[in-house]
Amino acid sequence: MTAEPVAPAWMHEQITAEQYARAGIAFYWRVEQAATGVPLVYTHVLDPAAGVYRDGEVFTGEVRVSAPFPVKVDLGRL
Repeated sequence: MTAEPVAPAWMHEQITAEQYARAGIAFYWRVEQAATGVPLVYTHVLDPAAGVYRDGEVFTGEVRVSAPFPVKVDLGRL
């Protein structure tokens, strides 16, 4: 699993989702900040047969997932 914070100042330096997929990383999260200042977490799951990510859930407030392992994150505390 990888979680990637997104900041406009260094977007050109980020690894792309395609690179993560080629590396076989099954779970990919992007953490962004909405215009309102609220953190957003976009989750993606690798489709190994196609070699691309499928969109998962989008979280605000709290992230609560069971895969790839149980995680609970209060985004308001970040």
